[in-house]
Amino acid sequence: MRLTLRARLALFSALATALAVVLVAAGLYFAVSGLLWRSQVQQALSAAGAVQTRLEAMLRGGGPLGLEGWPGGVVIDENDLERVADDSGPRSGLELRLVGVQDGQLAQLSTPRFPAGIPAEQRGGVYQKDEQVVIVRPLRGTQTVLTVASDARALGAARRAFGQALLLLLPLALLLTLAIGWIVAGRLLRPVRDLEGAARAIGSGGDLRRPLPGAGDRDELARLAGTLQTSFHTLADARDREQAFLRAAAHDLRSPLAALTARVDGALARDRDAERYRDDLREIGTDITRLSQLANHLLLLARDPAALGHAPVPLRDLAADAVDRAREFAPEADVDLDAPQAVTVPGDRVLLGQAIWNLTMNAVRHAPGATVTVRVDCVSGHARVTVHDDGPGVSGDVLARLGEAFYRPDESRSGDGHGLGLALARRAAELHGGTLTLESAPGQSFTATLNLPAPS
Repeated sequence: MRLTLRARLALFSALATALAVVLVAAGLYFAVSGLLWRSQVQQALSAAGAVQTRLEAMLRGGGPLGLEGWPGGVVIDENDLERVADDSGPRSGLELRLVGVQDGQLAQLSTPRFPAGIPAEQRGGVYQKDEQVVIVRPLRGTQTVLTVASDARALGAARRAFGQALLLLLPLALLLTLAIGWIVAGRLLRPVRDLEGAARAIGSGGDLRRPLPGAGDRDELARLAGTLQTSFHTLADARDREQAFLRAAAHDLRSPLAALTARVDGALARDRDAERYRDDLREIGTDITRLSQLANHLLLLARDPAALGHAPVPLRDLAADAVDRAREFAPEADVDLDAPQAVTVPGDRVLLGQAIWNLTMNAVRHAPGATVTVRVDCVSGHARVTVHDDGPGVSGDVLARLGEAFYRPDESRSGDGHGLGLALARRAAELHGGTLTLESAPGQSFTATLNLPAPS
């Protein structure tokens, strides 16, 4: 079963706290254990020093263990060692042993409770044997070795108490951290739940412009909410544009279809002569041509960028072809070409050719009697196709909307266009990484500039 984000956050915080507790406890354990061990060793060394001084005084000049030069055969027995251990100062289970040579053999004398298992021939130093601190020292001026065993059970007891406390505190700390982490994670995730509820409401209601709770720049969640809100608004704008596009497309398709249906019905209503049938067929052909042009424009506007061609496209040739076709379409129009040099860009020849043709025909149709100049040049690493006419121009309100699909100013609605020419040119520029700029003012001509990135 997959845990919720809140449960994972609480669990991770608890595990992190448990790891921190274990690391701190381990550090404290080794630090305290080392401190206690050094304290125990210092205490044992102090006691061993007192014992050594006392025994050296007693054995000075000889002893019972075959030491050379012992006058009078002074004897030290177990009771003497016991008294020496008792009189040596603070003591916790201090046991003694003397090891020497007697009659050529190794001999030893120890207190009754001296621990077994400590080798008689151990070198001088400080050792640990089970729960004993063992100190081995030679007695000065003799061949006797003193071994002092100090009880270190307090050190072991302290270590066991520390371990028991750790085993008790670690689960408690884990449970406490888990509970605190659960509460804190719930508080931290509350904005996420609010955001989830708002997103679900937007999805069910369809109101993409509904404000999201917590949107802003306070923290990461607020920035996430702000980003989602911006994305929803962008989707709402795209949806509005799509709906407007579909409504306009349906309107513009309905008109020629209705005209085509009416002409076909009229032609079939009664018998006519051949000439009248030819006239009806010519009108039907005109309507079909308008539908075909509209369908082609819609297909070009919806063209998939992945299917875009990337062959070298000669812009001067496309501009010359557009000028020639415009002169054929409107023999009375004054259309000129200004292309001093050949300019080639990578792209889709059909789409760019249609864009240049649309810009040229837009000027010819909407500026009758004006001089139209199509110029092709390259400026600052960008190819540029400029279509300029010295007609009356347009107002700022109209200029701001030119390029929207199916938008036509009122004075141009009687023409044959569908309001897609500039929209297609702008779409072609965007697909090729360029821009379409429109400049005009009332009574001050009109200029459309297609800017395209040229190869370096």
